[in-house]
Amino acid sequence: MRQSPRHVVRWQKAQQELLKGRLDAALEIYHELLKRFPGVAGLWFELGLAAVKQLDFDLADRAFQRTSELAPKDVSMLILLGQQYHQLRRLDKARACFERAAAADASSIPAQLSLADWFERERRLDDAWACMESCAARHPQNAQVLCVKALLLHRQGRNTEAETLLRDLIKTRQPDLNVDYAIRHQLAVVLDALGQHAEAMQRLHEAKASLRHTTNVARLEQEYDRADQRRRELLAALKPETIQRWRREGNALPLRHRLVFLGGHPRSGTTLLEQVLGAHPAIAAFDESPAFANEILEKLAPLNPTSPLTLNALDALTINQRANHQQCYLKSLLREHAGKPETEVLLDKNPSPTASLHLWLRIFPDLKVLIALRDPHDVMVSCFFQKQMLNATNVNFLSLERTARHFADLMDVWLRLRELGGFDWMESRYEDIVRNLESEGRRVTEFLGLSWHVRQANYHEDARKKFVFAPTYNDVTQPVYGRAVGRWQHYAEALGPIEQRLAPYCHAFGYA
Repeated sequence: MRQSPRHVVRWQKAQQELLKGRLDAALEIYHELLKRFPGVAGLWFELGLAAVKQLDFDLADRAFQRTSELAPKDVSMLILLGQQYHQLRRLDKARACFERAAAADASSIPAQLSLADWFERERRLDDAWACMESCAARHPQNAQVLCVKALLLHRQGRNTEAETLLRDLIKTRQPDLNVDYAIRHQLAVVLDALGQHAEAMQRLHEAKASLRHTTNVARLEQEYDRADQRRRELLAALKPETIQRWRREGNALPLRHRLVFLGGHPRSGTTLLEQVLGAHPAIAAFDESPAFANEILEKLAPLNPTSPLTLNALDALTINQRANHQQCYLKSLLREHAGKPETEVLLDKNPSPTASLHLWLRIFPDLKVLIALRDPHDVMVSCFFQKQMLNATNVNFLSLERTARHFADLMDVWLRLRELGGFDWMESRYEDIVRNLESEGRRVTEFLGLSWHVRQANYHEDARKKFVFAPTYNDVTQPVYGRAVGRWQHYAEALGPIEQRLAPYCHAFGYA
């Protein structure tokens, strides 16, 4: 449908309002435009994006459904819809969009690989392989397709074949640095599985060197460093009586559930602990929900604030403001729990918001805090091996030096709050879970006010039945294993330069 220049300008205005977070203004313009142009799929899609940010999930569902009806064979739009449904935790709808995209154009590499990636995440390896083979038949030399083939070979335990394929790919210069990164990273993972640890580390460094050229790394590091400095200043101003006063003020809203935050540094065993606890029928466990980041962190302490958050500003939050933050957070969190049986405990597992624990305690002063610990050396290696999309946090994992710095920054938050006290907390060691699942699992479950349930011992059986959002989605579907304990010793030489940085934390957490 043809649009006049005036309507194009209005559409651009709506997009600007959406980007700036002025949602009421954006929604008003989208509704206005859709009255005149109801057949434009892009308008419906952007209306859905605005509705998601407004926490109007019913409107978002209607808008995305209308987008799908108007663009039934638009591969790019169907992939975008699938990604949005994924973020909304509407998993069946996400899968359906990727399947429709693949059916709409059998020759589309993005469509076929998006579906293959989805099936791999669901551990449907035969279906993922079929998608990849169909794509490879049409694009036999495409490096992106062959890299996915290597990943699936690795998932099948065929690491020698994967190694050969990836080495052949590396011989050919890849113009797309993201593809070059993926190939070298996957080779590092395969070599680690084959016990070729020295070369695995070498390939990791090569992969990260490629990734550095895909964005402005210095800018991301500066953003992170500024945010960390502001956070340290705020934490230094906190006093024990501050936390106690916040707790006396209590929750601004009456909560039907006990709320638990499960944090710690990434790759410290948070997902394993969450799966063990989430197998309990009285616990609703949320796997890396964006609710806290979207509804509290971004509104109270955005990455580039015009006026940085201070302790005075936190203290000055009125009961109505705190109630609004609580309400928005719970609405966002519970969107994936709608229609499920009522539970006693809401467990929000997400490592990164550990850095904002002071915000958690201001908004939810009755919060129970559970911190996962693991040998910092193993954390370093595991983080460094993790495939990442670059942002102002993950940019730290491009080098071991900054990985150690990030560990120190985040765990300093925990050590500071642990020192201040005034709230309910417990630490749980990954190694203790591996050593005796029921003993440690029972201890943590009782901290949440519940008794150990027989289903928790077989947590992996529940995990196989659901979509796991965490990067360790494949690992937690297996019974508890100990091969990751002490893995760092294969990489002791590489960790040598950061040993002094880790030493205080090894001591503080009992890993000396």
